[in-house]
Amino acid sequence: MSSHTRTALVIGGGIAGPIVAMALGKAGIEATVYEAYRSRADGIGGGLSIAPNGLNALEVIGAAAVVRGVGTSMRGTVLESGSGEPLGGFGVPPGLPAPQFVWRGDLARALHLEAARRGIRTVHGKELVGVAESGEGVSARFADGSQAAADVLVGADGIRSSVRPLIDPAAPQPRYAGLLGFAASLRETGLAPTQGKLHVSYGERASFGYLAHQDSSGGWFVNLPHPEPMTLAQARQVDPGEWLGRLREAFTQDRSPALDMLRRTEAADLLITGPLETMPTVPTWSRGRMVLVGDAVHAASPSSGQGASLAIESGVQLARALRDLPHQEAFAAYEGLRRARVERVIAAATRTNHSKANPGTAAKPVQPEDMDWQFDYLVDWDAPVAGGAHAGTAGA
Repeated sequence: MSSHTRTALVIGGGIAGPIVAMALGKAGIEATVYEAYRSRADGIGGGLSIAPNGLNALEVIGAAAVVRGVGTSMRGTVLESGSGEPLGGFGVPPGLPAPQFVWRGDLARALHLEAARRGIRTVHGKELVGVAESGEGVSARFADGSQAAADVLVGADGIRSSVRPLIDPAAPQPRYAGLLGFAASLRETGLAPTQGKLHVSYGERASFGYLAHQDSSGGWFVNLPHPEPMTLAQARQVDPGEWLGRLREAFTQDRSPALDMLRRTEAADLLITGPLETMPTVPTWSRGRMVLVGDAVHAASPSSGQGASLAIESGVQLARALRDLPHQEAFAAYEGLRRARVERVIAAATRTNHSKANPGTAAKPVQPEDMDWQFDYLVDWDAPVAGGAHAGTAGA
């Protein structure tokens, strides 16, 4: 249990926030989550996968079963061209848990409920507008005039973080990847079961991913090249029926199931998930008693399949560091444990985004060993985290 840090403010109540709070709780640190929105994110967002490394990190804090309760097990990914030509694929290395496909809204609800079950308080309607630090702690100021204080403040508030510019006013902003995201679930896909494998088709004009379950239900996602940046709000101002028409047109030359599945999708069921973005390298991860975690500091685009899993890993590693070290040493050790790995994943996702944003170009076949290094990462909770010159070397 931590003898240095007793309390924490966690800013952001999406996916990373409850996980960080649960990890801090395991380290003996009382965390309270503050969320700007006035309600939970139930029913908001498309699908995502929790990779084996993310599940292993969740096991450390006893939360993997929560994800499995709302997820569907996957056996791997199959990559193919729009004409059906195999481009490669990957499964799960032996001995690792099966990835879980989840809808973001279901995952957010499940994590919020699990955090509440553990006695972690989440306060909604708290938009962060300022921070004050002293030798004794840190105080957060919210738009409604209220304040909250603790030993440390953790920014888990996503790619458009309010905490990041408070740590470093010159911090970079998200970078548009040249793609817009769309998704939908279907009660009837019209397909044979994909046997737990996600199929991703790199078509002539866009990329398409899909799953079909044993009962013929399933879902799909599209990454549509769109050279001009468009915010989520702007994308949602366009009529869903118009977007569906554009998506169907994008796949008329392909032999994938895309066109048929899009025709089975009603406009009311279309999820417009908006621009695919990544974060450029963030030079400063912490300052004083404030630190960043998850998409606030290392946002990998959805193409990586690792965004949520990296956030989970980072939340657990941050809690380990704060358990063992004073906050400034802990933040340095945490960054040492995480920076090289997350930036390597982001670089790989950037290459994938380039292929998707330039359809029709030859894609490099993916071999299973290309992904093993991402999947077999383990957090050794019991190993002590070293500070000083050895920061970031234990339990990697």
